Amino acid sequence: MAAAPRPERRQPERPAGASLDLARRVLRIEADAVRSLADRLDDRFDAALALLLAGTGRVIVTGMGKSGIIARKLAATLSSTGTPAYFVHPAEAVHGDLGAIQPSDIVIGLSHSGETPEILRLLETIRRLDARLIALTGAPDSTLGDAADVTLDCGVHTEACPLNLVPTASTTAALALGDALAMALLVSNGFREDDFAHLHPGGQLGKRTLRVERLMHTGAEVPTATPPDTVEEVVATISAGGFGMACVIGSDGRVAGIITDGDLRRHLAEPTGLAGKTARELMTAGPVTIGPRALAVEALNRMEERRITSLIVIDDERRLLGLVHLHDLWRTELF
Repeated sequence: MAAAPRPERRQPERPAGASLDLARRVLRIEADAVRSLADRLDDRFDAALALLLAGTGRVIVTGMGKSGIIARKLAATLSSTGTPAYFVHPAEAVHGDLGAIQPSDIVIGLSHSGETPEILRLLETIRRLDARLIALTGAPDSTLGDAADVTLDCGVHTEACPLNLVPTASTTAALALGDALAMALLVSNGFREDDFAHLHPGGQLGKRTLRVERLMHTGAEVPTATPPDTVEEVVATISAGGFGMACVIGSDGRVAGIITDGDLRRHLAEPTGLAGKTARELMTAGPVTIGPRALAVEALNRMEERRITSLIVIDDERRLLGLVHLHDLWRTELF
C-alpha cells in the first residue's frame, strides 16, 4: 500500500530581515531574564548555599521535560566541581528509583510552574526521609515552592518564544541560577585548579590543566654544562641532548644561563668565532624559566611570546628541576 503523500507545508511570506529581528528579540529577552535574576537575589541564595555546604550526603537534582535537561546540566556541573551530584528522573523515581534518595541527601527540584505532577509526587518521600529540598522555580508560592526548605525564584516575565509557549527564557534563567549556585559552592569549598585537573584527566579541559611537572624531562635527560666547559664540550652536550640547548649550572647549583644552537651560530658569525670560548662566554644569562606547578598552557604561552622552544623548570631557589620542550606540549594537543 502506497504511503499517503505528505501535505505541502505552507510557506508564509516573511519580509527581508525578519528572521534576524526575531533572533535579536529572542537573545534580548533571554539576556534580560538572566539580568533580572541578579537584581532579585537575596538572602535565600545564601540560605541555599549554606544548606549545600552543611550537607553530608549527595545532591540529587530532578526536573521534568525541559527543566529535566537543565537539571542534568546542573548535576554535571556540580559533579565536575567537587560536589557529588546525580540526576534522578522524577517519573522513573516513583517507579523504582526512589532508592537513589537517601536521608542525608539534598534534593534540588526544578519546575517553572512549581506544580509539575511528577515532581510533587516526590515530596512525600523527601519529607519521609527527612532529606532537604531546594526549589528552583518561577512560582515561589507554588506547591513546590511552599514545600521546599529554600526556594529560589527564577521566574521570567515572558518567554522568548513568539507564542509565549516554548520554555526558552525560563530554562535559560534556571540554567544561569543553577550555575551561580554551583560557582558559589565551588568558591566556598575552596575548589582549585588542581582539583579541577584531577576530575578532568581526559579531553581538552584535562590537557589545559596539566602541570609542567607532569610533562618535564628530568635527571640525565636534561643537557647541562658548567661555566668552565669548553665550546667542544658544550657542542657535544647539546648534540647528545637532542633539545637544541644546554642549561648552564653555576658552582652554587643554580641555573646561571642557557646555551642554544642559536647562541652558537651568533658567536660563530662574530670575528672571534667560537675558538677558545667557554660556556660562560657563550651562554645567555637569566634565561626564561618556569615553575613546576605552572599550567602547561602557561608554558606554551610563554614559549610563543618569547619565540623559544624550551623552558627550564626551576624551584624557588633557581635550582634546576627539569626541562619542558615545545614537542612535549604538542603531544598534549594544546594547539
